[in-house]
Amino acid sequence: MLHIQKWKIILTLLLTLMGVAYSVPNLLSEQTRTTIATNMPGWFPQKAINLGLDLQGGSHLLLQVDTKTVLADRFEAMADAARAELRKANIGYTDLAITREGIALTLREVAKDRDEAYKILRGLETNSVVEIADDGRSTASLNEQGVRDIQSQVIGQSIEIVRRRVDESGTREPVIQRQGADRIVVQLPGIDDPARIKELLGRTAKMTFHLLDDGLRAGPLSRTLPLKDNANGAGGSVTIKKKIMVSGDMLVDSQPGFDRNMPIVSFRFNSIGAKKFCDVTRDNIGKPFAIVLDEEVISAPVIQDAICGGSGQISGDFTVKEATDLALLLRAGALPAPLEVVEERSVGPSLGSDSVSSGKTASLVAFGMVVLFMFITYGLFGVFANIALIFNVTFIFAIMSLMGATLTLPGIAGIVLTIGMAVDANVLIYERIRDELRMGRSILSSVDTGYKLAMNTIIDSNLTTLIVALILFSFGTGPVKGFAVSMSIGIVTSMFSAIMLTRLMVIAWLRQTKPTTLNL
Repeated sequence: MLHIQKWKIILTLLLTLMGVAYSVPNLLSEQTRTTIATNMPGWFPQKAINLGLDLQGGSHLLLQVDTKTVLADRFEAMADAARAELRKANIGYTDLAITREGIALTLREVAKDRDEAYKILRGLETNSVVEIADDGRSTASLNEQGVRDIQSQVIGQSIEIVRRRVDESGTREPVIQRQGADRIVVQLPGIDDPARIKELLGRTAKMTFHLLDDGLRAGPLSRTLPLKDNANGAGGSVTIKKKIMVSGDMLVDSQPGFDRNMPIVSFRFNSIGAKKFCDVTRDNIGKPFAIVLDEEVISAPVIQDAICGGSGQISGDFTVKEATDLALLLRAGALPAPLEVVEERSVGPSLGSDSVSSGKTASLVAFGMVVLFMFITYGLFGVFANIALIFNVTFIFAIMSLMGATLTLPGIAGIVLTIGMAVDANVLIYERIRDELRMGRSILSSVDTGYKLAMNTIIDSNLTTLIVALILFSFGTGPVKGFAVSMSIGIVTSMFSAIMLTRLMVIAWLRQTKPTTLNL
């Protein structure tokens, strides 16, 4: 009776010690944690809970992804592919144009070329819809599923690029997530002035390398782009060939640096890009080479020699900040679509500190009331439950620290709710022990039966609450997710503290004192 296997005792004590150890960093200053991280091994507890935007202040940005631009680019690619494939199949056509839904053209010989043209147009996109009328008017457009697939892909890529750029900028623990069909929420805790982040996120950073056109004016295979202003303010424009010689998506690294005391950006291609860059520079020695970033020529140097090492540098009268930001953008990669800031909010640190203070007050009041109730109602057994409650809160902070979770106001609400729920298991057990004592059972038998018979009820009640928390996490947004996370962790830790820790203390006390009566 009332026997706990030795390995369970050891495991309980070990987990308790680990919980205390991993929660301690939350009581230390950031400087102390940094010192620990520098001088101690990686497994040593050093992580602390991150405070969310509503607790430490910061900036909230809502970004709109311009998926229409991506669809327009996709339709232009369909038109280029259609020209090439129809020409290759010797199919005559006229009036090839890009529409809002895809492309349109008119076949010269419908009867002869209908089937082959249908096959070619159908193969332009996986989810394309092709219609060819008897008069030769033909359209190839994307169906709804095709549009949704492209939009979903663009949003996913945009979130990843935004995350890279924000991380590269040094912002700690940002929250970046999708909202709706074409929007991205970016929360930047600790950032009061989001101007630089907005500037970084507002640039597509699509870089391409082109040869300059010898003609004075742009033709069908060339276009005129503005030239970046230099230090003297002189800009102008240059005409480049449309054909992309090397694409910026072949870059694997870029870093700011100096050359002759001037800020520059060095870059490195992958193996495919290095070979293409080598071939282009070798075949065009003595010719100017335009480096285009977001529809602006940032540099147009003359190729002096073949560059076959896979590396190069960009110089364009940059300031140190411009070179640093450009290197960051190129490292993070180009956005698949332009982003527009449609909403911006800032939370001051004073408001955040007030929220932290209010949260602490609410937690302490809730904790004190629960402790007082348990002591008055159950006496010494209430003290055991209160000790377990202290460890329960410790476990919550330890697990959230290990997870690198962000604590928000809803998260604090979840912890406060957990404090009340944590003693629920003890209440069920103690009331069951009281019932057994009233029926005349001995103290040891009553305690043993109380723990055994209350177990199913405790598991059922906590499991149903956990299911609700998981549903909230799965379908809720940011604040709801924060509440669900803290409540879920609290449910799991309360089960451990109420059942294992409290039972261990009760058994140790019974064996030590061997009471003849039990005031419960």
